[in-house]
Amino acid sequence: MGVRAIAICFLSSILWLTSLLITPTANALTPIKLYNLSYEPCTGDIAKNNVGSGDLGAVNCFLVKGKAKNMSGKPVVDADVFGRIYDANGNNVMENRGRVGTIEEVPPGVSDFEIRISVSTNQPTPLTLKQFKASGFAGKVRPFYYDDFEG
Repeated sequence: MGVRAIAICFLSSILWLTSLLITPTANALTPIKLYNLSYEPCTGDIAKNNVGSGDLGAVNCFLVKGKAKNMSGKPVVDADVFGRIYDANGNNVMENRGRVGTIEEVPPGVSDFEIRISVSTNQPTPLTLKQFKASGFAGKVRPFYYDDFEG
């Protein structure tokens, strides 16, 4: 019985040490500051045939634009954008949703971004954009999201 316990401890130690050597790199979240926010109606083909999620009701298409400040010194990908959008009456445009979109890549420093959103036609404008922020990763975390994905 003693030899068996020693063998189990030895094999467990070997597996633990091996897992330290083959651990993938950690892709920690990197915060991105968003500012100078504005929005404008969609134009061209992007504005045609829009429907809202959850129903087939008509929606207005808007592009939320602004500046993204990446202080990490490295490109950030898959940056999820979070924020609150209110209509002219102060009602939440995207109820129960804090995430409003994704920025595919944010280079180091300051860059422009835009996100397409859909707002129900029964919600009056102007819209108010509040508490916008983003966070992304140092590496691709959604391989199916990219053109170069081979699955």
